Amino acid sequence: MFHGMNVSASALTSQRLRMDVTSANMANAESTRGRLVDGEWEPYRRKMVHMQTNGEQSFRNHFLQAQQAETNGVKISRIMEDQTPFRLAYQPEHPDANEDGYVELPNVDPLKEMMDLMSATRSYEANVTTLDAQKSMLMRALEIGR
Repeated sequence: MFHGMNVSASALTSQRLRMDVTSANMANAESTRGRLVDGEWEPYRRKMVHMQTNGEQSFRNHFLQAQQAETNGVKISRIMEDQTPFRLAYQPEHPDANEDGYVELPNVDPLKEMMDLMSATRSYEANVTTLDAQKSMLMRALEIGR
């Protein structure tokens, strides 16, 4: 009975984490000291959320889950680091500049992060709408019995 609500809840949780990771990327878009590696500071590396369905997606599994009213939904499988190279900027007065005056900056592209944030926000809103529709259908079903 609450299968659809559980699926929407898992999607809301996943999209919320996706928005948090995107916000962290934006906050660290200029952080030149993200991690200490072998005594040297490395810039912040962009993080990405990888989602997957919760459970195997075969017809047999769908059928069995429908009979047992199990929840599938979506889950976060991992948060991985983007391995694209860091940006180089000429800033000789920066404390982390190398001997040539270049500073390694994080591989965070603010435009890409804004697109990810908008996509996560839209997905979150769509799941809220779905959850509200399911709630109103359940309320109407309860009114039938009166």
